[in-house]
Amino acid sequence: MIFFKDYPFIVFIISFFLLWFSALFGAFVLRKWRAPDTVTREDFSIVQASTLSLLALLIGFSFSMSIGRYDQRKNYEKEETNAIGTEYLRAELLPANETVKLKAMLKDYLDLRILFYTTSNKQELQQINKRTAALQADMWAVVREPAKAQPSPIGSLTVSGMNDVLNSQRHTQAAWLNRIPIAATVLMTLIAMFGNAMLGYSSRSPESERRLFLLLPVIVSIAFLLIMDIDSPSWGIIRVVPDNLISLAESLRGQ
Repeated sequence: MIFFKDYPFIVFIISFFLLWFSALFGAFVLRKWRAPDTVTREDFSIVQASTLSLLALLIGFSFSMSIGRYDQRKNYEKEETNAIGTEYLRAELLPANETVKLKAMLKDYLDLRILFYTTSNKQELQQINKRTAALQADMWAVVREPAKAQPSPIGSLTVSGMNDVLNSQRHTQAAWLNRIPIAATVLMTLIAMFGNAMLGYSSRSPESERRLFLLLPVIVSIAFLLIMDIDSPSWGIIRVVPDNLISLAESLRGQ
């Protein structure tokens, strides 16, 4: 299920065929088992309307959840940019050798963070995370040693700034893992299937309305596509573009 959530277009195709077959199942299987009569049709219409309303509500909630997570990832990208830029300036408070080392490391670290936001290859992401963790340890060692050798309020600024750099990366990593729960996705899919089956079952002439059975599956599948696309941080069309990190990198290269 997680694999499908990482590829929104696969979600669209699978959900479309599931919902379409559900509508056909309701029209050509359930109706043969027991066709609705005039008395039960009105009551069934109430249940059908309630089911579709619940589906619309769940889609709205899921869309709101995905937008909230997308905004959170964008905010953390800004925080990472501010933390790295601030620490780059505070690096000048260190001794000359450490200043040169830390600035060079921060530039490499910035390039890694941009790659983290832009790559879609899972193996490459794992390598980026390993290199990021190793570089974080090296940068922490650079600011730790002068602070331990000569403790001072000025030295603590570089330590505090590096702490912000490390924390902002961890916040971003947590936001990348914060996805819409699988249980909510499964529940929404099941209700959509029931809704489409009810649509097919309540049709007056399934043979002549067969093309209409495509309409609701297409609409709902597009909604699923949009939700999964926004919720997926590294795959799909709608992604967090690290504009702030790229702007900072260009500024540091200019220096």
